[in-house]
Amino acid sequence: MIPSELLRIRELNDRFRAMPFAPQGQLLLTSGVADLPPGDIAAILRLVTTFDAFTPDNDPHGEHDFGAFTYRETRYFWKIDYYDRDRSYASPDPADPAVTSRILTVMRADEY
Repeated sequence: MIPSELLRIRELNDRFRAMPFAPQGQLLLTSGVADLPPGDIAAILRLVTTFDAFTPDNDPHGEHDFGAFTYRETRYFWKIDYYDRDRSYASPDPADPAVTSRILTVMRADEY
């Protein structure tokens, strides 16, 4: 059985990833992604928002906070980090959106 707190974190991460904008958090693109043509950025973001290939290898804690995929022969990663509402420190409780700001970072694998 999966603990309710973990299910809540997973649910919040999946919801945030589907629409990674305020007030739920912030989307960051590394320069390797941001410098791509707009159509490629849109395609990459679509792959992030629809990602569902979670396995014990890429999601060992079951939080749906990391993914990897290939787009046009380039490997990309995305990850979600949990900060406090001021984005100064780690969140005291990632299961509580009232005290958590999520940051979704999308990057090329060679930028990691």
